[in-house]
Amino acid sequence: MIERYTRPEMGKIWEDDFKYTTWLQIEILACEARAELGQIPKEDVEVIKQKAKFDVKKILEIEETTQHDVIAFLTNVAEYVGPVSRHIHYGMTSSDILDTTLSFQMKTAGEILLKDLEELKSILKEKAIEYKNTLCVGRTHGIHAEPTTMGLKFALWFEETKRNIERLYSAIERISVGQISGAVGTFEHLSPQVEEYVCKKMGLTPAPVSTQVIQRDRHAEYLSVLAITGSTLEKIATEIRHLQKTEVLEAEEFFGKGQKGSSAMPHKRNPITCERIAGLARILRGNATAGFENISLWHERDITHSSVERVIIPDSTILLNYMLAKMKDLIKNLLIYPENMLRNLNLTRGLVFSQTILLKITEKGATREEAYKIVQTSAMKVWADQSINLRDELLASEEAAKYLSKEEIETIFNNDKMLKNVDYIFQRTVLK
Repeated sequence: MIERYTRPEMGKIWEDDFKYTTWLQIEILACEARAELGQIPKEDVEVIKQKAKFDVKKILEIEETTQHDVIAFLTNVAEYVGPVSRHIHYGMTSSDILDTTLSFQMKTAGEILLKDLEELKSILKEKAIEYKNTLCVGRTHGIHAEPTTMGLKFALWFEETKRNIERLYSAIERISVGQISGAVGTFEHLSPQVEEYVCKKMGLTPAPVSTQVIQRDRHAEYLSVLAITGSTLEKIATEIRHLQKTEVLEAEEFFGKGQKGSSAMPHKRNPITCERIAGLARILRGNATAGFENISLWHERDITHSSVERVIIPDSTILLNYMLAKMKDLIKNLLIYPENMLRNLNLTRGLVFSQTILLKITEKGATREEAYKIVQTSAMKVWADQSINLRDELLASEEAAKYLSKEEIETIFNNDKMLKNVDYIFQRTVLK
């Protein structure tokens, strides 16, 4: 049964056939456990295993009358099994199969997402190494700051992806719990050994304590990790969108032959994949918020969480799977323009060296306030007049000359010296 879904596509995990297959597997395993305990004849279990099957269409027809999905399922299975179906679902409540199945689905979906994240991490690592020394301007508040490299951007995303992998591993472990504990979680009509048997066979751990349901803080954590991961993808997409702006154009989404950017303007090459990822990240965050609302339930349970989860959990896993697939292709085929990076770096005509000069002047004995005033005075002139540069203004500054020689000023304006620790950063991130 479950074996035919060893490597399912994400969507299949949330289809009725997979769900009912898992329900049936849990019910059969519970019967097996009871037979091992001597509570029901083993030959009856063999009959159940041989005859048990279901018809999705028939279940849905029965549910139209029962208005209860588990009863509809059990009714349909009993039609195939016959009299020994009396052993099925003995002492169990609907949530025993619903929640244990949901945990199994979330675990299976999470493992697919982990594979996606590992692949994205590898792509980011390759790009980080390739562009480790590709010089570009760093920006703070959207304004030119100091030089950095394109490789460091990829390294930053690589490191954050590593954290998302760690978070998802933890969330999968937290959600990988099952329960076969009865109507309010007290094992009133079933031995805890049945739960242990079923969970072990399903690759899950028994929930240490439950009510009628597995507690929803587990689900909220899982959804939160998916939302955080989606926000990382949005972060990457937002940076690329900025880099693709016409007046920046340091990087660009691949634009295929025959692709169109605008119905009105034939020249357009828009960052549509990045924008799509940024938009979908909002859904993941909204779904995570709904997950928080599901934590609080009345007494042993109510069903306010049920209808919500039928939407937010499948949608979030499918969405993130899609977003990761798009991001992998995006990064792999990203167009990089180093010549534009150098052009933009030089746009401010030396202003990116202002802090270096400030520190050099303080090293010569000036107070920080005095040094700041000297450099800012020259810098503001450069901002105001595009025909001049900071180096020439400093060379002409009598105040700067009190602390720095012409040779010292000339030496400061060197991009390579500002990036002397790039290798060190790579050693503790990408190359670690």
